[in-house]
Amino acid sequence: MYAVIETGGKQYRVEVGTELEVELLDVEPGKTITLERVLLVGDGADSSIGRPLVAGAEVSAEVVRQSRGEKLISFKYRPKARSRVKKGHRQELTVLRINDITFGGKSAAKVARKAQDDAKTERERLEEAAVAQAAKDAELAAKLTAGAAKATPAKATAAKPKPAAKPKAAKETPAAATATKADAKTTETPKRGRSKTSATADAAKPEAPKRPRASKKDEA
Repeated sequence: MYAVIETGGKQYRVEVGTELEVELLDVEPGKTITLERVLLVGDGADSSIGRPLVAGAEVSAEVVRQSRGEKLISFKYRPKARSRVKKGHRQELTVLRINDITFGGKSAAKVARKAQDDAKTERERLEEAAVAQAAKDAELAAKLTAGAAKATPAKATAAKPKPAAKPKAAKETPAAATATKADAKTTETPKRGRSKTSATADAAKPEAPKRPRASKKDEA
């Protein structure tokens, strides 16, 4: 529910809990006042328009504090007369908080309070459901943990198959080892260049006699 009120020559749209600044009212902070100049009252799709005021409609408000508005500069200038006047002004204001709007035996504050209580009840119901679900989940997790703990010892005690023994390699005799080494030497590829056998054969050949050189005396 909302309403349009008039105070200080201005109109304001207000709801329950709205804070607004109006022209100065001669009321001390903390007191409650009733604004009777209600121009319109709206409730959902229904609305009542005053001509000029809505009969039976009232708005209750609490005075929060007295304050002052921002400074406004007033400057007056008269050309060719050397007249310049500058003034500052801060309007005195009263801050109001709307507590209730009543019309046709219906109170906006009671409706808002009921809606808040319903929302709180629904929130509490959801919280209780969440707590119950958490307890069920914890119980199920405990059961699963206990079942896993029971199954683990049975698996540990089960006989494990021993791995097959690897066949031991037969020990080679010294004669066989020597024969194997000899075969390996014979199968090696010869290196490039002259082999030891060819070098030995060349050393065994007799050297050819050197031919004497003929001198000039023999030719004569």
